[in-house]
Amino acid sequence: MWLNEGMEKPKIFVTHVFLGKFVERLKEKYEVVVWPRRDISREELLIGVKGSTGIISLLTEKIDEEVMGSAGTQLKVISNYAVGFDNIDVPAATKRGVCVTNTPGVLTESVAEEVLTLTLSLFRRIVEGDRLIRSGKYKGWEPDLLLGTGIKDKVMGVVGLGRIGRWTARMASALGMKVIYFNRHRDEEFEEEYDVTYHTFDQLLEKSDVVSLSVPLTNETRHMIGEKELKLMKPTALLINTARGPIVDQSCLIMALKEKWIAGAGLDVFEDEMCIPVELRSLSNTILTPHTASATIEARMAMARIVVDNIDDAIENKQPSCLVNPDVWQQKID
Repeated sequence: MWLNEGMEKPKIFVTHVFLGKFVERLKEKYEVVVWPRRDISREELLIGVKGSTGIISLLTEKIDEEVMGSAGTQLKVISNYAVGFDNIDVPAATKRGVCVTNTPGVLTESVAEEVLTLTLSLFRRIVEGDRLIRSGKYKGWEPDLLLGTGIKDKVMGVVGLGRIGRWTARMASALGMKVIYFNRHRDEEFEEEYDVTYHTFDQLLEKSDVVSLSVPLTNETRHMIGEKELKLMKPTALLINTARGPIVDQSCLIMALKEKWIAGAGLDVFEDEMCIPVELRSLSNTILTPHTASATIEARMAMARIVVDNIDDAIENKQPSCLVNPDVWQQKID
């Protein structure tokens, strides 16, 4: 049932087979237990983490107080294979003195590339053209066949100016788009360097030809795109979401796409990735990808390396460079 090695070293429980050669690096120091199948049930997770000093998790696993309690008091670190960490109860971990880490920075370019890929594919109707040929209905070139939209001088509205938002802005600008952004805090230095302009959220929605979401999922950002926001957008505009599914009220988005409040959507994430509504899947003015915005070989290898580095640092009592709950380290110092 389990893939494991030795029983005397600190135990690291890995919830999925995904680390490649980095598992071998872990095995040099630890007892490594890897869940060998694609999905792990809640019960299997609770059993698997028992006695673990470290847990390596995916966004698909909920790591809460119960899981930490099942692991035991020796648990030192939860190393998440993702930039986001909304699957982890961070306050509960901090209370227990457990480090929570993530993998920021290394997938920035990959996700930004996906934003522009979805944008270009929708504007230029790439998927429609592919389907036309595969269906056998293509009868030869015509001057008005699948006329799309060019992106030069179109307005890219970036919501959230973190690493991914910044890189998206830079790439869009390089392609000749005019870039505006909304963020909790203005960055006038970035504005000047890359010729981007700050707008309020509502202004951005009204002016953008493309709205790209690059914010984390929090109580504030959950359903930040709903009926009101979609109706503010241009009827010719696109919505691109490579961030988190619940940032968008999916039922409202389906209505907006059906009733042509907006022209289309490129979605890499969904409210429930295991149950994507047929209403959404059947819409022709969408491109849907299976949470693969960061799916490049380079990004995945870098993420795996950081995950293992975070495990090593925490267990060796060094502050991990990607610690998301620094208060826990202050507790250790105090």
